[in-house]
Amino acid sequence: MNASNIPYYLASAIAVLAVVVAQSAQAQSSTPTTSVQPTFSVGPKFQQTTGEAIYRSLCQGCHMPQGEGAKGAGAYPPLARNKKLEAGGYAVYLVVNGQRGMPPFGEMMTDGQVAEVVNYVRTHFGNNFTDAVTAADVKQVRR
Repeated sequence: MNASNIPYYLASAIAVLAVVVAQSAQAQSSTPTTSVQPTFSVGPKFQQTTGEAIYRSLCQGCHMPQGEGAKGAGAYPPLARNKKLEAGGYAVYLVVNGQRGMPPFGEMMTDGQVAEVVNYVRTHFGNNFTDAVTAADVKQVRR
């Protein structure tokens, strides 16, 4: 790089930086806000207590924010409009014990937390399964 090219490189760098900043601002302004922000848990147990908070902090990383699922390095099934969730016990079993690429979360959640996140998924994302799962139901699956 010679001295006569410095203004060109400097102008190019500023232009690239401006584009990155503009795209970042646009992405932030178009991202829907939610009342529950993901948080990190401390220790071997998850700290979130509501189904939405657990979903946002734990599940959406693979199943996506609207439960649409994803494909890439792995296949993450959609939770949105998923008829398999009609059986609450099925979802409880999966959360507690895991299956294929989904790790078991039973050791990291209380019975109440498992029930909360299962009920959240079963009543959101186009699902309307209103027969709620209870902590007692989760306890039965753990046996």
